[in-house]
Amino acid sequence: MTATPPPPPTHALLVTNLLAQLAFGLLAMTICLPSMQEWASIFDASQASVQLTFSGYVVAYGGLQLLYGPLSDRLGRKNILLFGLFVAGVGSVLAALSPNLGLLTLARVLQGAGSAAGMVVGRAMVQDLFQGPARTRVMAYIGMTMGLCPPLATIIGGQLHVRLGWQSNFVLMAVLAAVLFVAAWRGLPDHQKATTVQPHWLRAMGASYARLAREPAFILYVALLSMITATFYTFLSGAPIVLGSYGVGPEGIGYYIMSIPLAYIVGNYLTSHLVHRTGDRPMMLLGQALTLSGVALMLGLALAGWHSPLAFALPLILLGIGHGFLVPPALAGTVSLVPALAGSAAAVAGLMQQMMGAVGGFTVGLFTHEGAVNLGLLMLGFALCAAVAQGLLHRLIARSARQGR
Repeated sequence: MTATPPPPPTHALLVTNLLAQLAFGLLAMTICLPSMQEWASIFDASQASVQLTFSGYVVAYGGLQLLYGPLSDRLGRKNILLFGLFVAGVGSVLAALSPNLGLLTLARVLQGAGSAAGMVVGRAMVQDLFQGPARTRVMAYIGMTMGLCPPLATIIGGQLHVRLGWQSNFVLMAVLAAVLFVAAWRGLPDHQKATTVQPHWLRAMGASYARLAREPAFILYVALLSMITATFYTFLSGAPIVLGSYGVGPEGIGYYIMSIPLAYIVGNYLTSHLVHRTGDRPMMLLGQALTLSGVALMLGLALAGWHSPLAFALPLILLGIGHGFLVPPALAGTVSLVPALAGSAAAVAGLMQQMMGAVGGFTVGLFTHEGAVNLGLLMLGFALCAAVAQGLLHRLIARSARQGR
């Protein structure tokens, strides 16, 4: 008699493993942010060149997600995850050994390319392994984990920078990549490879994306999410420079950066409890109002001469809560327009979010930041673009409702 293989475990260790795989990419993205304020002097380079290390990571992190999803269906989830962790580990080692900014930028691109596997495969495995309320509960854990990653990573990164040097952040990520490689190899179940994959899967994938591009509402949803992400990544990339001009060193940056992510968690929690009573549109309108108010207040205080870390960080709590109101319904709308193409819609949205995030991070390096004014203006510009996209989206939805669609 052939023994029946046991079902995949659903205990806390499996959930922890998946959360760690998902969090790795965001940790790798943000742990070196405190060091970036000193890389210009360390490598004798312009701030714009330094910002390319962030933008290069983000572009690779977003772009590879488009490939890892279909490849994980064809070749198996675990195989793609292990490949990505190997690439991310190599990129981390290369970054720690980089003697110049050019090689460091290349290493960050490798890090981003490998880290993207954890995000895509981790989400797919949650869909594979959990059903009903258990899946919803794990998704809630993922949201909280993603919100906690940036502040914790920047605090840890700043402390390591001061005590052991900027290279220690990349050594830590290389070690973590190795640990997660073993954890994935030994602790995650094998995914049954698809047996009905069409031979020309790239053509089918392209047709799906072309179909989505013909949906005006989808384009506006993606534009809204992309501009929200650009606003946040502009903050993440520019905050270390602004805080440095206020006398905050690498060891203290994370304590101020945490204002938005922690407020974002609060916004998500409130959304989960309020959206059933208010609906998506009122939540999104309130979220946009809070976002613009937070950026405007931060900018207004800077223009009024309040040059202090608290005057910079505290108003942006409103932005974090606002994004927590905006992002969940916007994501839901993105993947629900064409239910049969929900996976492709999520991939496109993820790519465009990371691409615009990279643009936001790069634009920070084009301006000086002796204070928060220039950063505030950049953030306000992206936030206003998001507001325009949201206005056009709501007008389109209202017109479609009147036409009976």
